[in-house]
Formats: sequence, structure tokens, C-alpha cells
Amino acid sequence: MIIQLRNFKNIFLVPDLRKKICVSLGIFAVYRFGAHIPVPGIDQVKLVGFISQAASGIMGYLNLISGGALTRFSIFALGIGPYISASIMMQILTVVIPTLEQLQKEGEYGRKIINQYTRYLTLGLSVIQGLGLAVLAESNGLALNPGWGFRLTSILIFSVGSLFVMWLGEQITTYGIGNGSSMIIFVGIVAGLPEGLAKIINNIRLGQFEPLLGLLLLAITIAIVTCIIFLEKGERKIPVQYAKRVVGNKIYGGQSSYIPLKINSANVIPVIFAGSTLAMPMMLVKFLSVKFPTLNFLAEWFVPRGPVYMVLMVGLIVFFTFFYTAIIINPEELAENMRKSGGFVPGIRPGRKTADFFNYVLTRVSFPGALYLAALAILPDILSIIFNFPAMFSGTGLLIVVGVALDTSAQIESQLIERRYEGFLSTGRLSGRYRR
Repeated sequence: MIIQLRNFKNIFLVPDLRKKICVSLGIFAVYRFGAHIPVPGIDQVKLVGFISQAASGIMGYLNLISGGALTRFSIFALGIGPYISASIMMQILTVVIPTLEQLQKEGEYGRKIINQYTRYLTLGLSVIQGLGLAVLAESNGLALNPGWGFRLTSILIFSVGSLFVMWLGEQITTYGIGNGSSMIIFVGIVAGLPEGLAKIINNIRLGQFEPLLGLLLLAITIAIVTCIIFLEKGERKIPVQYAKRVVGNKIYGGQSSYIPLKINSANVIPVIFAGSTLAMPMMLVKFLSVKFPTLNFLAEWFVPRGPVYMVLMVGLIVFFTFFYTAIIINPEELAENMRKSGGFVPGIRPGRKTADFFNYVLTRVSFPGALYLAALAILPDILSIIFNFPAMFSGTGLLIVVGVALDTSAQIESQLIERRYEGFLSTGRLSGRYRR
């Protein structure tokens, strides 16, 4: 315990890292403050009843991602969702459209252009989703003065709020710690945990929830978190041998190394992408079922934790795992870089054969990783249905929280090591001029 406390203290001994953490915490505070500011024209009395109904309804996942901002109809109700959806669309279009594919290969300039296109698409999606939320508020009797005045005002506020959250995420990525979009979602989920735990404890005191079920919920949560941590560390190590080269009077190379291919190279991104992809059809189904009661069966099909929802969630997680892994790991580029540096996989010819080998291994490593992500995303939901656990017990939420926490811890660890620490997650000792 003493070593772990010392490890935590080491983070604040490096000025650059301390500044990054302070910037991130400040942005989190701004985001959480905005998540509690409701848009004008919302009936706060009726909103309380709507929140209790929506927490277990079709908006449950969206509300989880936004940290409760959606059911409060706050200025940040859309959260980072439109930006994530726009990023998914742009990444798919980059593969499909040759012009965008060429832009992506042009380095920093091409990435800036694609990012600008992503922002424009985010604006379009936020306008559409803002209109959907305004109509949803009217259909549930939450609008004090229904009509196009309320709708246009809500669209403007929701859209500006979504773009502002997108900007906050970019600031975290540039000046803070971790991936901005993931950290925004992480903070939203974690912010709802104390309230969820308080509700469970209160229900146990009132006799509405069995104490044994509470202990079972705790045990299952610990087991799932342990499983996530164990599998996130799993990797396939491909040995690499570097040929000896004689330059002048010196001999370079000849050493052995390895390339680690993680079971889950895409981290928690497929889960976030899958949830964001389902968000649009879920909102559309909700809107249609309200306007056309004959289509209520669609709302029943797409209810969270329902069979159709779980099947779609599994399929999208598997798809995005392979899709995102293919984006971040290019076997041909990896093989070419190895060839240029004089490296080769023992028993495999350099060049095309090495690229095919990497693709073969990566496909077979990613498949169990995709199944693991899908299983952990829906298994807690299935157990919640069987044992009647509360809605806050979400496999998707656990995956995002643990995945982002592990990724952020790894980034802090690497930055500490760069600044001559011996580690944050291991020894906790300092080296060089930072020793205390």
C-alpha cells in the first residue's frame, strides 16, 4: 500500500505531467457543470418523472454515456456522441473514397483536412439529433411552449453544446492526459456511479433489494473487472531477428526482438463505436413509435437488454474490432518498415510473405478479442435480467471505465519512464534528478 501511494505521489513530481492532469481535471469540471444546466423551456417538475422512466428505457445507454446529461435535457445532452458517429463515418469513407484515402496518406496536412470534414459532419449530426431530442421533449410533455420556437432554440443549444464538448475532448487530447473522447465518456459514466451505489444501498435498507443479491452484484463486478484487466494485457509476441550490418569498423544489428500483437488492439473503441452507431436508430425508433403508435413493436424490439439489441451490439462490436484494428495496424506497412530496418521473422521471407503472415496472425488474434469484448458487453446485461440487478450495472459501462483507466494508466507510466522514473505501476522509485 505504501508503494502504491508513493507511485501516485510520483505523478505530481513532474511539472509537465502535473500540468496535463490539472488541465484534464479543469476540463472535466467544466463538462460536468454544463451537464447540469437544462435548456430553456423545459418543465422541471415533469422532467423528474421522465428521468425515472428513461433510466431503464430506450435512452438508458445514451444517458449512461452522457453521464445523465441526456435525461436532464442539459446543454450537453448530446455529449460526444455526434463527434464519435462522425468519426466512424469518416473512417469508413476514408476506406471507400480514394480521395479521402489519399488525404489520409499525406501526413499531418491530410489528417487536418479529414478532421475538419469530421467537424462539419459532427455539426450536421448534432442538428439532426437535436431536433430529435426537441421532438422527444414535446411528445413527453416536457416543453413549456411547444412549437418551432422551442425546437429551433433547442437545436441551436444542443448543437453548440455538442461542438463545445467536442472541443473539450480535443483540448484533453492535445494538452491533457488520455484520449479526449474516451475520457469525456469515462467521466460521464464515473460521475453516475456514486448515485447508483447510493440507490442500491437505499433499496437494501428499504428491503426492496436483497442483501445477498447486493453481494452477488459486487462479486460479479469484481470478477468482470479482473477478467477485463487480465485479457487487456494478453498479447501474441512475434519474434523478429535483425541482420548484422557492417558500417565502417562497427557492426550493427544482430539482436533479437519481438512485435507484440494484443488480443484487443482496438481497446474499448469498438464498444463505444457500437453504442454510438445504435444510438441513431434507437432515437429514430423512439420518435416513430411516439408519432405512429402502430410502430410500437419497433420500440419493443430495440429496447436495451432486449434480444435484438444484444444481437446487433455483438455484431457491431465484432465488426468494429476488425475494422479499427485494420486501421491502426497495417500489416503491409509493418512488413515494409521491418524490411527497411533489416529485420525479418524467422522462417518467413521479408516483404509480401511477412505481410501475409502478420495479416494471418492478426486476424486470428483479433477474433477471440472481438468475442471477448462482445461477451463482456452483454454478459452483465444477461445476468442483470436473470437476477434483477439495477440498470446502472452495465457491461458496456464497465468495459469503457476499465479500458479507459488502463489506457490512461499506461500513458502516465510511459511519461514517467520518459522522465527517468522507474515506473508508476511497478516499483514506484525515482531515478536521476527527480529522486526524493
